Amino acid sequence: MKIEEILIHQVSFPLIRPYKLSYRQFDAFEPFVIRVRDSDGREGWGEIQISRGSSEETPEGGLAYAREHAPKIVGSTPEEAKALLRSTMAASKISATGLITAIEMMEGHPMLEVAEETRIPILTPFESLDAAAIEAEVEARLAEGFRTFKLKVGKDVDADLERVGVIQKAINGRADIRMDANRGFNAEQGCRFASALNPEGIVLFEQPCPTEDWDGNAEVAKVSTVPIMLDEPICSLADIERAGGIDGVMLCKVKLKRFGGIDLLSDAIDLIRELGMEAVLGDGTSIEIMSWMEACIAQTKLNNAGEFNGFLKPKDRLLKEPLPFENGDIVLPKGYKAEIDPDKLSAHLKEAPERFA
Repeated sequence: MKIEEILIHQVSFPLIRPYKLSYRQFDAFEPFVIRVRDSDGREGWGEIQISRGSSEETPEGGLAYAREHAPKIVGSTPEEAKALLRSTMAASKISATGLITAIEMMEGHPMLEVAEETRIPILTPFESLDAAAIEAEVEARLAEGFRTFKLKVGKDVDADLERVGVIQKAINGRADIRMDANRGFNAEQGCRFASALNPEGIVLFEQPCPTEDWDGNAEVAKVSTVPIMLDEPICSLADIERAGGIDGVMLCKVKLKRFGGIDLLSDAIDLIRELGMEAVLGDGTSIEIMSWMEACIAQTKLNNAGEFNGFLKPKDRLLKEPLPFENGDIVLPKGYKAEIDPDKLSAHLKEAPERFA
C-alpha cells in the first residue's frame, strides 16, 4: 500500500469570542487541514496549526514545507513517508507532524482507538478581570462541570497577584487553578510574582519567562510557592531531560504538534514520568482533529485535565459527529472515530485545496 494522494486545505474557523494570550489575540483559528489517501482507499486527516509568535515557526514556512514534501511522499509506503518527514522535521516540526499524524490516522494507529467509553476532563480558560465578573464566571464555569481553571498572567505583577487572590476566594477550593504567563515576565518579575503567591488551590505556574531563558525560568522555580511547568521550550526528549534537572520544575507541557507523531509523543510522556515529573497535554489553539487525537492519547497516558480545548472556541465544528463534550469532560464513546464533514470543510476554505498525486 502506497500513498496515492495528499490534499492541503487552508481553512478559517472564526471564534465565539477573541482568545487572548500575552503575545497575541486570536479572532479565528486558521490551520492547514491535511488529507492523505493510499492506494487501498484508506484516508487520514492531520492538522497544521502554527500560532504566529508562539515559536520561530510561521504559517508561511509551514505551508512551504507541506508543499515541498507532499509530492516527495506520494508513491511512498507509510513507513517510508514517516521516515522522510522525521528526517526533515527541523525545517518545520509542526508541519511535518501534521503530515505524519494524518498518515498515522490512515494506518489506524492503536492509540486512536476507543475500546470503551472514556471521559477525559479538560480545563477552561478564565477571562474575567473585575471582582463581580470573576464571581459570575466562576459559578458559570463550575455549573458547566469544569474543575480546572486556567488564568493568564504575565502583564503586571501586582495586578496579576490581586486578580489571582480574588479568583482563589471565589473558587474557594472547588476547582484547581493553573496560571500561565505565556513567557510574559522577565526573571525579576517572575520571581516577585511566584514568591508572593498564596499557593491555595494553585496546582502549577506555567512558563513564567521567555522560551530561551532557561536560567530565568530556573530562578523563578527556585523561589516559587507553587510547582513550575515549562511549555514552549519542551519540543524534544533532550528538552525534557534538561527540564528534569531544574529544581522546582515539576511538570512539562507537551503538544502532539511539536513531537513528530503519536509514537514520539508517547515516548516523551513516558520520559517525563521516568524523570519524576508530570506531563500535561494539549494545544488550546487547535480545532477538532488535533483535539480528538490528543484526547485519544490522554485516555491511556494521562490522568489530569487536558488542555486540548481548542475545539470549543470556534463558532463551528469540523467533524460529522462533533467531538462529544459534557459536564467539563470530552466523552469518547466506544468505537468513536473522527470523520470530517465535507460540507463544513468546504464552508471554511480560504481557497481551493492543493492536490498532490
